[in-house]
Amino acid sequence: MRKPTRRRSLLDRIKSFGKEWSLPRQLQGQSHVDKAAESSMSRSLRPRLEEADSVGTSICPYCAVGCSQLVYAKDGKVIHVEGDPRSPINQGTLCPKGAATFGLLTSPRRIDKVLYRRPGGTEWEVKPLDWAMDRIAFLTKRTRDESFVRRLPDGTLVNHTLALASLGGATLDNEENYAIKKLFSGGLGMVWIENQARV
Repeated sequence: MRKPTRRRSLLDRIKSFGKEWSLPRQLQGQSHVDKAAESSMSRSLRPRLEEADSVGTSICPYCAVGCSQLVYAKDGKVIHVEGDPRSPINQGTLCPKGAATFGLLTSPRRIDKVLYRRPGGTEWEVKPLDWAMDRIAFLTKRTRDESFVRRLPDGTLVNHTLALASLGGATLDNEENYAIKKLFSGGLGMVWIENQARV
């Protein structure tokens, strides 16, 4: 009793496979016009971006090339990121890092709030962004004031601090880097100003 059932089941699978597999239809002379390559699964597939209700443009955050991206969203949530074909820089292509932007944006492990650990503390505290910006400004100014050197012992005018340094991101453009250099060296007296693009 079991053997015929198994045999029938196997024959049914073979027949089903023959119907679903496109090669027999193509060997019989059917073409793509006759949808010879279609299967029940491929007929049910929908474009992954069909559900997007908005598309925005962005720049890849990973390096100094500045590849353009299209960011697709549904109900305010990102559902896909791909290269922008209108861009003269990347013409719709993305390197592996740029193609991983979707994961960067949607990862549940991505930190999207300010975390602060007090000196000597063992726990992270969630803080408002305004508090963090004020804290950074306060500590920067305090460190600069405490370490600022107006003149060297021999009288040479230097107006600098060696207690602060800057490492800029490679996605900053020339104008942003110019403003940063003016603020950090001219305003704060920083000597060590570097950029990720050169490191």
